[in-house]
Amino acid sequence: MIVSIHQPNYLPWLGYFHKIANSDIFVIFDDVQLPRGKDFVVRNLIKTEGGPKWLRVPVKDKNKMLSINQIKINNELDWSKKHLNSLKSNYQKAPFFTTYYEGIEEILSKKIEFLLELNLELIKFFMKILKINTKIIYSSELNVDSSGTEKILKIVQASKGDRYLTGEGKGSQRYIVGKDDIFKKKGIKMLYQNFQFPNYPQLFDEFIPNLSICDMLFNIGAEKIGAEINKQKIRS
Repeated sequence: MIVSIHQPNYLPWLGYFHKIANSDIFVIFDDVQLPRGKDFVVRNLIKTEGGPKWLRVPVKDKNKMLSINQIKINNELDWSKKHLNSLKSNYQKAPFFTTYYEGIEEILSKKIEFLLELNLELIKFFMKILKINTKIIYSSELNVDSSGTEKILKIVQASKGDRYLTGEGKGSQRYIVGKDDIFKKKGIKMLYQNFQFPNYPQLFDEFIPNLSICDMLFNIGAEKIGAEINKQKIRS
């Protein structure tokens, strides 16, 4: 049973869905503190004629060190309309814009109170489009009272996993670098995502990698994205 764990990012990039697709169980890391500073739980990048642009969800009480599942969206600001306008103005000429925009619009137009609920609704929407059927559970449901590497290990155990799929970014590496033996002693094998972002046709000038999944969906569609996900394998 392959288990992977990740925070609930906003409009995630392709590598996020590659990780989900290669897991039997994907654990939403919702009972950890919302990252301060630069993070992808409240924002992500799209491409504009002037270059990459951040779409950021405004949240309340970000400085109170609340866990992600406690964070409320500041719906007093008209952020969703701005996000939808940005998507429309920059992607309306993309080949698959009309295919997927309406579904995203429907979700962002809701007055959802909690950030976790918004991000999960979007993630599940993209999973459905990409035909990814991985089971999703929440770390908060597992009642793991630990932190750091020990928390990751106990989440995998509580999920009945015998293999843990980790990304190779800085956020993932801090939990596992030099700690393979800790997992091995508990009978859990480490797997590594090793994801290489592909080149594909985009609007506007030179190619920009690592953007929100929206960029790929609007430009090349779900079928080609699915083929790219299937092409890239995980390693042990």
